[in-house]
Amino acid sequence: MSSSLPQPVPTSLTEAVTLDLRRMLAGDPAPQTLNAALRHLAKWRAHLMENTLVAKSGEQVLSGPFKGMSYTLRAAEGSRSARLLGCYEAGLAPVIEEIIARAYPLVIDVGCAEGYYAVGLACRMPDARIMARDASAKAQTLCADLAAQNGMGGRIEIGGLMQHADFDMCLAQPSVVICDIEGAEGALLDPGRAKGLLGADILVEVHEGMQAGLLATLRTRFAPTHTIRQIGRVIDGSALPDWTEALSDLDRLIALWEWRSGPTPWLWMTRK
Repeated sequence: MSSSLPQPVPTSLTEAVTLDLRRMLAGDPAPQTLNAALRHLAKWRAHLMENTLVAKSGEQVLSGPFKGMSYTLRAAEGSRSARLLGCYEAGLAPVIEEIIARAYPLVIDVGCAEGYYAVGLACRMPDARIMARDASAKAQTLCADLAAQNGMGGRIEIGGLMQHADFDMCLAQPSVVICDIEGAEGALLDPGRAKGLLGADILVEVHEGMQAGLLATLRTRFAPTHTIRQIGRVIDGSALPDWTEALSDLDRLIALWEWRSGPTPWLWMTRK
């Protein structure tokens, strides 16, 4: 009689990913195929790590500027685990604390997604007017849900696309604009067409891989009026809970992984 233990029944996700991999690897061997398969497997493992993180540590942000924020929904894009750990875009943490310390009366989050920054800043900046904007109706709904979870439903003004003229309000008060719009920042952040940007401090993620030359373009536009600092990627392993010591190094890395496929530097541009 066999003494082997029964094998767990594979989940529907495991079955789907296995079928995907078989299709991906059915052709001739190629490095790009293996790279795509590796990324697909890493995302599968990331979902499992997310489930483990929620089961062991709950659904509140564990560290960083937004520690204690309830975060029960799925991320609009990218990794939920890094957000729950509090190490998502860890290189921005000092800038976020600077924004909070400056106590801007107006915060505009363009490309707010599910509201990680808009809701987090609303929690930390009780006197600020918080505007969250996203072209996606789904993202707007998620942002509203996250705001409600954290008792910020009446604090955050959620809307769609931001137009150049909408930034005029930044001329009347100290303002900060946070912008993450997947390459469209080149068209939107143009002080020649959006004069209000000259009155705002701006934190923008630059998608150079989507549109070559964006970094240089934005630097050229704002260098006369703003002091510009570039912020690169940071992986902050200090955010990992103690229980992750029992995990493999690979699983610990996957818990921190933000799903980026290339560099997306940020520019922190403050008025001179």
